[in-house]
Amino acid sequence: MGNEQIILVIIPAFNEEGSVGKVVEDVKKHLPHADALVVNDGSNDLTSEKAEASGAIVLNLPFNLGIGGAMQAGYQYAFEKGYDIAIQVDGDGQHDPKEIPKLLQMLEEKSVDMAIGSRFIGDLGYRSSMMRRIGISIFSKVISIIVRQKITDPTSGFRAANRKAIQLFAFDYPQDYPEPEVLVLLYQCHLKIGEVPVGMNERSSGESSITKIRSIYYMVKVLLAIFVDYFKKPPLLE
Repeated sequence: MGNEQIILVIIPAFNEEGSVGKVVEDVKKHLPHADALVVNDGSNDLTSEKAEASGAIVLNLPFNLGIGGAMQAGYQYAFEKGYDIAIQVDGDGQHDPKEIPKLLQMLEEKSVDMAIGSRFIGDLGYRSSMMRRIGISIFSKVISIIVRQKITDPTSGFRAANRKAIQLFAFDYPQDYPEPEVLVLLYQCHLKIGEVPVGMNERSSGESSITKIRSIYYMVKVLLAIFVDYFKKPPLLE
């Protein structure tokens, strides 16, 4: 394969039978040289079968671990199989695989260790509930202070990681609120973060686990987790 980087697209999925097949197909359409790994997080529907039928590698977890556990399993696979880049694309259809080249360009040109697809740089038409916007704004301000750079979309799960970040995440990955907590972990380990504007789709199936009733509770829990992470001793990288 020469100097071409080996890329794995990690698709965490829990009961996403209605969307995961199309997500895999779109990934293969826009990134045909990459492998697609669906981490089936203990689904009780046809997620695994739909993913396999679409041509994905399927990693079936024995029970539901949550997004943190599912993504760490994906990063462990990427690390053990020698992938150079791992890209997270959610199984619900919100992330548009045609935007992946933007993440790859950010990794290469800006020499960052993780590139994040941001919904809030420029006006790309993304809209969300008021409570969600308030929460993301608060997380953005707090995390930007901690990591000493502007982070506009700390909860985005549309991300690309290089080999150094893959190694870190294979052995140490937040389990409770991984998207914002990972940013603190990267900062502690002196790894670089970058953001690039991307468009997002509406969920094609299922529904968000963060309901209006849970929004305030979620915000408080995430902020506590972020502060706890900040005072933890960072892991040692080889």
